[in-house]
Amino acid sequence: MQSDIEIANAAVLRPIREVAADTLGIAEEHLVPYGHFKAKVDIGYLTSLADRPLGKLVLVTAISPTPPGEGKTTTTVGLTDALHGLGHRTVACLREPSMGPVFGMKGGAAGGGWSQVVPMTDINLHFTGDFAAIAAANNLLSALIDNHVHHGNELDIDVRSVTWKRVLDMNDRALREVTVALGGHANGFPRSEGFDIVVASELMAIFCLTESWADLKKRIGDIVIGYDRSTKPVTARDLNAHGAMAALLRDALAPNLVQTIEGAPAFVHGGPFANIAHGCSSVMATRAGLRLADIVVTEAGFGADLGAEKFVDIKCRKSGLRPDVAVVVATVRALKYHGGVALADLGTEDLDAVEAGMVNLRRHLTNIKDVYGIQPIVAVNRFPTDTDVEIARVVDLVAAEDVRAFPATHFADGGAGARDLAEGVLAALEGESPYEFSFTYDDDLSLTEKVEAIATRLYGAGLVTWDAKARRRLQRIERDGYEKLPVCVAKTQYSFSTDPTALGAPSGHELHVREVRLSAGAGFVVVVCGDMMTMPGLPRDPSASRIDLADDGTLIGLS
Repeated sequence: MQSDIEIANAAVLRPIREVAADTLGIAEEHLVPYGHFKAKVDIGYLTSLADRPLGKLVLVTAISPTPPGEGKTTTTVGLTDALHGLGHRTVACLREPSMGPVFGMKGGAAGGGWSQVVPMTDINLHFTGDFAAIAAANNLLSALIDNHVHHGNELDIDVRSVTWKRVLDMNDRALREVTVALGGHANGFPRSEGFDIVVASELMAIFCLTESWADLKKRIGDIVIGYDRSTKPVTARDLNAHGAMAALLRDALAPNLVQTIEGAPAFVHGGPFANIAHGCSSVMATRAGLRLADIVVTEAGFGADLGAEKFVDIKCRKSGLRPDVAVVVATVRALKYHGGVALADLGTEDLDAVEAGMVNLRRHLTNIKDVYGIQPIVAVNRFPTDTDVEIARVVDLVAAEDVRAFPATHFADGGAGARDLAEGVLAALEGESPYEFSFTYDDDLSLTEKVEAIATRLYGAGLVTWDAKARRRLQRIERDGYEKLPVCVAKTQYSFSTDPTALGAPSGHELHVREVRLSAGAGFVVVVCGDMMTMPGLPRDPSASRIDLADDGTLIGLS
């Protein structure tokens, strides 16, 4: 089979103005084109649609990730193409890829095989410049903080308390902890600082949760950058930074419109990680899709304990959006891996391992039904090495949980390979759901109780422990009046626990909180657990070693 980039490069794309007009009814005058095949949709036009009823929302999530991959983005695209092919006005809403993973371990994030969003190379690299704008705005605030201190420090900022970090959209472990302002008095006051990757920044979270320029500016102003010497919070508004930062993000806030290989529309906008941030594309794009289409298929990152939880407890809580159906992506290979099969042996039929690995999928399904109150459907993303017997066994095991499973071959067959899945989704959307949507915890709980609710209800943890520094930070955040905010747990994506090697569905384990960060502008508190890093490093064999530029300008090796 052709590689992802070969398939994408050979795709015949329609001009984006035609995709917008024919599928979503958007006139060309409401587009801001970036070449022929991608465009932003004017925010003023989207605002004018406020009275339109919303379509149905389908959330794509997955079991806990494994090295073979599960294919959430591929499934999101394949399902969108299938629904589109059945005559339903459908749009996909996806996150923008971060160049750190593109050149690191994960590779690109535009789908795969015959279920991709295109132009794939543009989307995976610089795209429309949204991430560069977020990085510039973020680092402007860093510069203004240091500049304010250098020129007299009228706000009496305690430089030891500054929590705002610079960002870079690239994996670079050497920048996790740095010392800035060396070289003498003219360069400012030396202090310890660090970098986060752009997708872990509070500004990225703000970008994805805001719904207007006014709200964007207000949220940026609410950012707490540190404290003064009397321990009072200092905000970006105190530094008069919020206006200039919002100006840098003005154009980026408009959703990006592209298409699938089969010509269905897709909004690709915003990109917070789900293991270190809230893992969902922008509210702006999601609501735009719901007003323009009958069905929106969106994705939340990593397993349902991370992306789906944050979609529910942060994105839905803040926006009022509610998913109608959750599609849980699973593979035979992933189930066998959770069942104890070594990576090299996943191509060998093993029904016992499939059944043993079902414990992971079962817990995710239980959480979706009993905690989030969303009707689930399982998409069995089929690989060539899967046997018919294994596929049938997965379908039966899922049926025992009172959930329907649909094998799909969209990677190899595009939308046609997800036709049964699409019909299952339609049946669920048209029927009466037996579940009632709910959050994992109530707003009125303390921050500690919110973390404990996630840990015990979703992760199966027996207790939550805290570093002394993290506990003191939490107490300060509550003392400053932020105790009603939701929490965003940053932990490994590979396990329900903080141990990435603890596969399946571990229970009774300890969730250890190492660090607590306030994201007042985004409206949540980040709780960093285990060894999770907000600036990833590159693996021993990064994808960058396989990416190249041919003499004729063709990109090679991007996947």
